[in-house]
Amino acid sequence: MTALELAPYRDAAPLEVRDLACRRGERLILEGVEFSVPPGRALILRAPNGAGKTTLLRAVARLTPPVRGTISLSPERMTWFGHADGVKAQLTVTENLDFWARVHGSDTIAPALAAFRLEDLADRPAAYLSAGQRRRLGLARLLVARRPVWLLDEPTVSLDSATVATFARVVGAHLAAGGLALIATHIPLGLDEEDVLDVTPFRARENAERAHDPFLDAGFAPMAGARDGTAQDGETRP
Repeated sequence: MTALELAPYRDAAPLEVRDLACRRGERLILEGVEFSVPPGRALILRAPNGAGKTTLLRAVARLTPPVRGTISLSPERMTWFGHADGVKAQLTVTENLDFWARVHGSDTIAPALAAFRLEDLADRPAAYLSAGQRRRLGLARLLVARRPVWLLDEPTVSLDSATVATFARVVGAHLAAGGLALIATHIPLGLDEEDVLDVTPFRARENAERAHDPFLDAGFAPMAGARDGTAQDGETRP
């Protein structure tokens, strides 16, 4: 396979995270998270299921606002890829990528089609793709978006071993162009430019106070009382 080469990112900068605390719903999941990812490197998040890898990625992407802490780069410099593929079933493969190209101001989708071996599927509606083909189409959006920071949550789900290798080459090309990546995965990617962060030590203490909740602060405390069984007049609900 011909090596993939991407144009250098002109706005590459390190991703610096300091004293980050984040939650899932009302529960504080992680606190004191700190790391730095320079351009040209990937940071692999490792921890058991439920430990907070997705929660951390969503906080860095600002999909869920952090409770506290600082993130050096804005979401406009990031591309998020999670469990959902972001694929419109009624559109063809080409139409899906054309849509994202218009959103991100890209002028071509050809490299993305070629990199993920989608050229023979270009005119097929996404509704008729297999799970692995849909995943490849979703991942191809990363190349169309042309943003220097990739936030990837279990990106290799539904991929066969050959496509995992293809994906690793694409990530390698992204890093070689000065991009960086934050990846939650249990699958070894074999990247030369990767570091590993164990998320487990950052799990919040069991007795941590409930995180700031803007809904309760806005005056919805009666709903909380109804939920936890405590009435606002001091009586206990059955």
